[in-house]
Amino acid sequence: MKKSFIILALAGLALGACNSAVKSTGKTDTTSTVKKKGKYTCTMHPDLTFDKPGTCPKCGMALVERDTTEDKK
Repeated sequence: MKKSFIILALAGLALGACNSAVKSTGKTDTTSTVKKKGKYTCTMHPDLTFDKPGTCPKCGMALVERDTTEDKK
């Protein structure tokens, strides 16, 4: 009885490890192909953000793409 329990436990651990490995590789593929949308802002009015490049409605300056990296520490 103990022997069969140990074998079943090891088989469950092996299947769990394989399942998590498949999930993690699937996540890396989808995140590498998805490009984040850029946000554009005015250098004089950083509180204004837009989805497309253009000019600032307040001062007429060209909008610049804002840094949207999430690696801030």
